[in-house]
Amino acid sequence: MAYTRLGDTGLEVSRLCLGCMNFGSERPWMMNDRDASVDLIHEALDLGINFLDTANVYSTGESEEIVGDAVASADRDELVLATKVYGDMGDGPNASGLSRKHVLDQAEASLDRLDTDYIDLYQIHRWDDETPIEETLSALDYLIETGRVRYIGASTMTAYRFTKALYTSDIEDYERFACMQPEYSAVARYEEENLLEVCAGEGVGVIPWSPLAGGFLTGKYRPETEPDEGTRAAASESVRSYFTEENWAVLEAVEAVASEVDATPAQVALAWLLERDAVTAPIIGPRTSEHLRENAAAVSLDLSPGQVARITEPKTPRYPEA
Repeated sequence: MAYTRLGDTGLEVSRLCLGCMNFGSERPWMMNDRDASVDLIHEALDLGINFLDTANVYSTGESEEIVGDAVASADRDELVLATKVYGDMGDGPNASGLSRKHVLDQAEASLDRLDTDYIDLYQIHRWDDETPIEETLSALDYLIETGRVRYIGASTMTAYRFTKALYTSDIEDYERFACMQPEYSAVARYEEENLLEVCAGEGVGVIPWSPLAGGFLTGKYRPETEPDEGTRAAASESVRSYFTEENWAVLEAVEAVASEVDATPAQVALAWLLERDAVTAPIIGPRTSEHLRENAAAVSLDLSPGQVARITEPKTPRYPEA
């Protein structure tokens, strides 16, 4: 495994981040097996992945509990545990959002579920229109000052909002967001025209979610063929939204390059993303040992500039995506 620094911080993270949304029982495509989930996390740690990303809303805390169980015997000093706050965690009026109350309450709840004294990276999962960003940043800054959190991050918002948050931190002397978690893959490149420029200019790390576009870039879906039952595309309109002529052309290029370098399409898609200057660590979401090892091998895969260009060429980044 290779390692890099998270943005302008001194924190070293593996070039792949293990996404933990699959560890739970809320959706049919999740692992639905606690022991197998713990085993997969252990295998990721054995492969050198030290960066794990979850969220309080993933199976309403179940994912965090599984991660906590899995890392109980690991070297905590070398682990980078990331989780998120924003989504609904109950039916009450203060059970979601980024108010000071919800942020602080959920930080304590996440610490309990993860069974740890501190969270390495605490991220706002979405922007909250109902709460002043100053209130949210003040709460996050308090968590840093009291040692409950080491770094803070954000996910999925407009460049204007993210810039506003960064500059508010500068003006008010609050802790700054160290990283951004956007959707980014060879077929979802709209953030090149939105968040990525901000991240590059402000020294912010980038940990893309859905780097394989919900499985689209693995090559398991084909044009003019209905997805098989049990796949994410069969259950998710968001995955089927990738089924466009432009994206099939990207997949065709990915598969051609995979044949040339004796790799799988998934490995090539991840290697392409690792070649992007802004990217720190794509968030992978394997559900099997085979998928985990396949993804991990992408770190040592070198693509030529020509191969990178062929995968890049079919898409024209636009924000918002047309």
